[in-house]
Order: sequence, then C-alpha cells, then structure tokens
Amino acid sequence: MSAKYIFVTGGVVSSLGKGLAAASIGCLLESRGLKVNLMKFDPYLNVDPGTMSPFQHGEVFVTDDGAETDLDLGHYERFTHAHLSRENNLTTGRIYEQIILKERRGDYLGKTVQVIPHVTNEIKNAMRKVASNGADVTIVEIGGTVGDIESLPFLEAIRQMRQELGRENTCFVHVTLVPWIAAAQELKTKPTQHSVKELLSIGIQADILLCRTDRYLSREMKSKIAAFCNVEERAVVTAKDVGSIYECPLVFAEEGVDALVLKYLHMEASEPDLTAWKEIVRRAYHPADVVSIGIVGKYVEYEDSYKSLKEALVHGALAHNLKLNVTWIEAEGLESNPADPSARAYEQQLAGFDGILVPGGFGKRGIEGMLNAIRYARENKVPYFGICLGMQTACIEFARNVCGLRQANSSEFDPAAEHRIIYKLRELLGVEEMGGTMRLGAWDCVLEPGSLAEKAYGKTEISERHRHRYEFNREYEALLTGGGLRLTGTTPDSTYVEIVELPDHPFFLGCQFHPEFKSKPLEPHPLFRDFVAASYRNRQQRKAGAESTQAEAHRA
Repeated sequence: MSAKYIFVTGGVVSSLGKGLAAASIGCLLESRGLKVNLMKFDPYLNVDPGTMSPFQHGEVFVTDDGAETDLDLGHYERFTHAHLSRENNLTTGRIYEQIILKERRGDYLGKTVQVIPHVTNEIKNAMRKVASNGADVTIVEIGGTVGDIESLPFLEAIRQMRQELGRENTCFVHVTLVPWIAAAQELKTKPTQHSVKELLSIGIQADILLCRTDRYLSREMKSKIAAFCNVEERAVVTAKDVGSIYECPLVFAEEGVDALVLKYLHMEASEPDLTAWKEIVRRAYHPADVVSIGIVGKYVEYEDSYKSLKEALVHGALAHNLKLNVTWIEAEGLESNPADPSARAYEQQLAGFDGILVPGGFGKRGIEGMLNAIRYARENKVPYFGICLGMQTACIEFARNVCGLRQANSSEFDPAAEHRIIYKLRELLGVEEMGGTMRLGAWDCVLEPGSLAEKAYGKTEISERHRHRYEFNREYEALLTGGGLRLTGTTPDSTYVEIVELPDHPFFLGCQFHPEFKSKPLEPHPLFRDFVAASYRNRQQRKAGAESTQAEAHRA
C-alpha cells in the first residue's frame, strides 16, 4: 500500500492549535486500529529549539534519542503511541545545514543549489523517511501560518507531494479562525476565506477546514464557508474551545473528522473505540475533589515553558479523579530579605499548598527562592517533588540546613564554591568544555528496593529522559546520607545519581531526569501519580486537623 499523508497547515493567526489538531487526528486514527506517525516542520532558522528562550518558544521537548524538539511533539506522544525521534522534528535551520554540508562535500556535482528543487527535495525526503517505519498514516504539521515567507518551501514541498502521490494518498487539513465579533454580535467567516484563498494561490486546495471558534457553527455558516472555500459542507468542522484539551478527539469524532480523512485517503478501518478518552473527559469535568500544587519556577510568566510538566500533573490528578489547581510562583519572589536573612516571609506565600514542585531550569536566577521553598516543604512535611534543577537544589538545601555546609552550592551558580554539591562531572578531570556537555535522552536507572521510587514504578529498572549539564557530586555522598538523605536511584554503573529521597517525610523525592516527558493522560507517570496522591493525603489531613481544632474550640 502506498504511504498515506495528512498535512496540517494553519492560517490567519498562530497558536490556533495545529499541534493539538494533528495529535487529535492521530488519536482518532489509532482508536480505529491504525498505526500513525507524526512530524513537525518549524520554519525558523534555528537548528533546534535547544538554545531558544523558554519565554519565546516554550518548553523544549526531549525524545528518547536525545533530540531537543518542539513542544508539539509532546502533544503527539501524549495523544498517540507514536515513538518519536529527532527525525520527527525538522527546522529550516537543520534542513539548510544538511544542504550546505552536501554542497561543501560536492554532492550536487557543481549544480546551482536552489530552494526548488534542492530545499523542497530535502523536505520531501524527510517526510518519506518518517513514513517508511511502517505507519499506515503519517501526519505532517507545518509550523507558522500560510503567507509567512519562511513557510513557503514547506508548503511547496507538500504541494509537490500531492502531485507525486495523488489525491487518494494525501489529505490537506487547514486550521483557521472564525472569530466572534462582539460589537456585531456575530461570527465572521472572512478571515477563513482569505486564508484558504492564500493557500490556494500557492497551489494547495484544502480538503478539511478545522474552524477554531468559541461556539458551534450553524448549518448556514458551514454552508457559506464550504461554498466560498470549495470544500464539502461536512468538511467544515467546528473546532470549538474546550475546557480540557483531552476533549479535542471527542469533538473531532462528533464532527466526523476521522471518517472524512479515511474517505479522502481511500482507507477502511474499524469503528473507533474512545471509551478510555470519554472516561478521562468525564473525570476532568466531574472531579471528586481538588488538589492544590505550588510550582516554584524561573519561567512561570509563560506557562508553555512547562507544558509537559503541567499536563503530567493533570494526568496525576485525573488518575485520582481530582481537579488540579496550580499556582505558578516566581522563584525570585521567595528570596529572603538580605537585610534580615532570618525573616521567613516566604512561608506565607507557600502556606496552604497541598504539595510543592520545583521544576528544571538553567542559571542562578531565583535559586535562593527555590531553596527557601524546599526548606519549607521539608520542615513542614509538605509533599515535595523536585525535577532536574529541583533535585539539585534539594541536595544543596539539605547540605546547608541539615548537614551544616553553609557554603554548599552548585558550580553552575558559583564556580568558586567551597562545597560543590552539584558540579560538572568532567570538572574533576580538568576538562574544559563549552558545548555538547549535556546529558540528553533516555538513560537507564536502577532503583533501591523499598524506596518511594521503586514503590511508584513497581520495578527496580527504569529508563527516563534527561536534559541537564550538572550532576550530584558523590564526594559528598557519605556526609549527606549520614544526615538522612537517601540516594535511591543511580545509573547501572553507579556513576550518576538519579533520585534522592527523604525517608522520614510523607513524600520528598528529587529526580535528575524529566519524568513529565513520558506521561500520558491514559498512562499517568508513576511519580506524578504518587506525588499527587501524597499531596491529596496532606490536604485531607490538614482539613481533618482544622475540623478537629474547630470542634474543640466549639466545645470549649
């Protein structure tokens, strides 16, 4: 059977949800028994998102093979079972890098290297490579919006794909906007008409229109859009705002998106089984109770910086039929007053949370605030979960406030620190490296029997994804473990420490890896599931204690 492709483009404005649309279509096709693969083309000239600001680009999603990729790949993995790698996310920068390397090697035999055919051929080859892994359908998302100069080579490449493969093997899905104009009290279709016209001007006729809107489109509105945009009326889909992103596949199923795709691709498949997704959405809208988590981070002004983290917490809450209340806390706002270090005003900001989480990050900004948050959680028995930097700062806080090493630090924050609890492993070897020093991708980890981690995973050997440069310094292992800290996870060769815990605490765990990258709504990550459970127990205990105090006061 010929390879089948779905191409997802967007128009009018960015951030309409092309990634979620692609992921939801993949979810629906999987629910019908098909195997899908997904890929994302990003038009910017950066080679990868790894060095881009989280404030501009959001989080960097990491795959098992260590690729630093766009956050949309996180949506793909959460909604489907596609196993993604660096081949599933390409930027203009990476494509041009490949072309220039070929030109320097003489691969083009002296020909003039041009956008057509050389750049478009490189893009098409990348799509064919991803499609060659046995997937029934490959879903390709083109970043940016139609009309952007930088997107043109990608749009030209998918136009050529239809010419080469035929209509029965390609389907164009265009995500567009139908805004509600409050002053006129009506929906407006003109932005969608112009977007489809712009797409048509470069030779692409959309097959399905996903119309982003805050309310359902009427039959008359769909008919109007279909007439002006040259698509079937049933191919005009209401992609309505939803309270939970996990409702998107169900909305698309109601609108018949998967049936349309199968029709256009001349494919047959079984009826969809969305039972599990319906249960997840039921829990999202009808929780039994709430759980409140405070996230102390460095990039909290832009929530997409922690996209996978937030979703993993949602998965953990859904596993217990709970609603997640997240409060984003700027770490710098928790720093002590230098004029009075003994003052602990930050405690008022942290009081009332059922659990506290410190996520990953780079640089020294906000570190003292994170240390204060960790100290509060440790001393007040509030469930604490530290991820990457959150594990490193937990070790520093323990060294300072339990083991008496007041100058304990990380060489990332203070290269001249007297006690480098966290350091680059290669520093001891006297090796200077500026680039390529990160530990990226999947690494195996061995868990200590009986530990929190082992109980959560239900096994002693795991594999998790990493993205960091600094490590726990095992020269301080005896001192910290003597103070009560447990090292409960290490690499099989015992070189790297992966997990630390406090045994005399309801839940205090730090991990060097990023477990959020492997969490799915239908398969919540064990550590997030158990952290949320511990946080909810803390909530219930505090509530019971408050009721008991109130009852005693009433009796008195």
